Amino acid sequence: MLTALLVVAALLVMGYFFRHAALGIVRGPIFLLAHYFYYRDEVWTENTWMGHKLMKLPFDLWTYQEIIYRTRPDVIVETGTFEGGSAQYFAALFDLMGAGKVITVDIDARAQPPHPRIEYLSGSSTAPEIFADVKSMIPADARVMVVLDSDHSEQHVREELALYAGLVTPGCYLIVEDTNVNGHPVSRSHGPGPMEAVRAFMPDDRFAIDERCERHGFSFYPSGWLVRLPCG
Repeated sequence: MLTALLVVAALLVMGYFFRHAALGIVRGPIFLLAHYFYYRDEVWTENTWMGHKLMKLPFDLWTYQEIIYRTRPDVIVETGTFEGGSAQYFAALFDLMGAGKVITVDIDARAQPPHPRIEYLSGSSTAPEIFADVKSMIPADARVMVVLDSDHSEQHVREELALYAGLVTPGCYLIVEDTNVNGHPVSRSHGPGPMEAVRAFMPDDRFAIDERCERHGFSFYPSGWLVRLPCG
């Protein structure tokens, strides 16, 4: 009887570990497929924030609010205004926190919805005069976070990284959006883009990739959540 119980217990333990090992094996492919089909079906292009189009993955928006609350930037610099939804989202978080402003840049924004915490700039994010304007709008000793979401070609993102990385305060984040295109794992026909720019930029000893930001299973910005190190 005791032997039988030990055999049953051993089988149950083996079954438990087998199930968890099997789940570990299939977890990656399942999330990869979920990422692919969610992106392909374009339901994310219909997302809005307070009536403003905000074409982002809800998981990523949740991660944004976590890191903004935790790191408390005084200024968020965003390249790629589009219709202003992201800027409105960041500004609303700052409203809840009671401080902060957003500087957002676009060469041809479709909309610039007003908000007292948002300042809009029109022009190319890599133009010297625009970058000079951005820097002039950041108060001395401000904690700065940067979000790159404009032209997604590799060369443009490389140029943005070269310019804007230095604005990021130690402990704050530099987020390179849409690193999932060009087959990472979506939009294989896109051509070299943000992911390739990040790979060329890293390893930069000022920054580290924060993999915790991808813990929800998948992100539209794989390897794109860069935190500036305290000594960077």
